[in-house]
Amino acid sequence: MQITLMQQIAAWLLPVLLAITVHETAHGWMARRFGDRTAQILGRLTLNPIKHIDPIGTILVPGLMLLMPGAFIFGWAKPVPVDWRNFARPKQDMAWVALAGPASNLLMALGWALAVRVALLLPDSWLGVPLLLMGVAGILINTILMVLNLLPLPPLDGGRVLSGVLPPAYARQFARIEPYGLWILIALLVTGVLGVLLAPAISLVLRMLIGIAGMNAGYFQMVQRALFS
Repeated sequence: MQITLMQQIAAWLLPVLLAITVHETAHGWMARRFGDRTAQILGRLTLNPIKHIDPIGTILVPGLMLLMPGAFIFGWAKPVPVDWRNFARPKQDMAWVALAGPASNLLMALGWALAVRVALLLPDSWLGVPLLLMGVAGILINTILMVLNLLPLPPLDGGRVLSGVLPPAYARQFARIEPYGLWILIALLVTGVLGVLLAPAISLVLRMLIGIAGMNAGYFQMVQRALFS
């Protein structure tokens, strides 16, 4: 399958915007459920992507990653502000707030898998191919974001979840890693270790989603190559 650059951009645009916007909004929504309205007060409890876009982490870095060999997508949005002092059980509630982001990516990936299933029923319509491309892009970006964010490294969501379940003394020691977390993540990415760590989980989730989408692995990989070519 061969597609143009404009078709690639169009296929990625909506899935990427939804992936980052819903992810961040999910954090704010869960925080509000536990009593913290900080995100709502600051206007971040919204699906408007402009409120969540970080020019470097959301646009520049992912764009450069798409141009690099291996086509591994890496980036970030502006974190939704959360004030743990408003929680009744700060450690446990913060863990649930952190988990809400990856959970939203899983739900979106499932939604895109169903969209692909619909697209496969419309092979000759004007909607079939665009929906197929967006669906595969949505499955990929949400799977990668979910697995990446579950890595137990602060300030990623997985790090915050782990902090929430560790005994207080260990949680305080673990939290000291956070100022260096992004640099550790970049080092893992540059050395290729990050891809090795995440690949098994990403492959497992993708196999499940490909089955739900009603695709075979070969066809999925063909569409994936077109999206990155």
